[in-house]
Parts: sequence; structure tokens; C-alpha cells
Amino acid sequence: MFDMMKMMGKMKEVQAKIKEAQENLVHLRAVGESGAGMVKATVNGKKEVIALEIDNDLVKPEDKEVLQDLIVAAVNKAIQEMDVTAKEEMKKSTEGMLPNIPGLDLSGLM
Repeated sequence: MFDMMKMMGKMKEVQAKIKEAQENLVHLRAVGESGAGMVKATVNGKKEVIALEIDNDLVKPEDKEVLQDLIVAAVNKAIQEMDVTAKEEMKKSTEGMLPNIPGLDLSGLM
């Protein structure tokens, strides 16, 4: 026999584990390089640029720090905007397909 209360309890447990895993993504790091290592970008698991290194040979040393900060800010803003746009598109595309169960938040999956 189908036990709806047990299933709902399991769903809440799964939701909590997913939320915990998502929160822990901020601690992950990955580094990408270009120009034979002259430019290095470090991102976290939430797709946020957290550091940018530009070799002194590419820019005036006195401009380097400001340039790095501006690039990090611009890339993170673009990622945030795309996240909003992608969620809106997914919502439009799946409207009416997913069940509307009170307390069940599936928005983190999109």
C-alpha cells in the first residue's frame, strides 16, 4: 500500500540533502587558464568568479587590480542575469507539467 506521509517525509529529507549539498558548493574551487597562464580565473561551485590574476606583462601594473575587480564583477553579473533568464525560460517551458504540491519546492532543480 502506498504511504503518502512516508513519501512526503522522504521528499523533505531529499530536499534537505540537496540544500546542504548546494550550500557546500561555495567551498569548491576550480582554476582556468588562458594565454599560457598569463590570465587565471578561479571560480567556486556556485559558478561565481572569486579571483582573477592577470600577468603584469599584459597591463600597466598600476591598473591591474582595478581591471581584475571590474572583470570579476562583470562576469558575475552576467552569470546572475543568465540564472534569472534561464529560470524564467524553464518555468515557461515546464508550466503545467510539474505537480503543484504545497511545501515541495522544485525550483532548485531548474
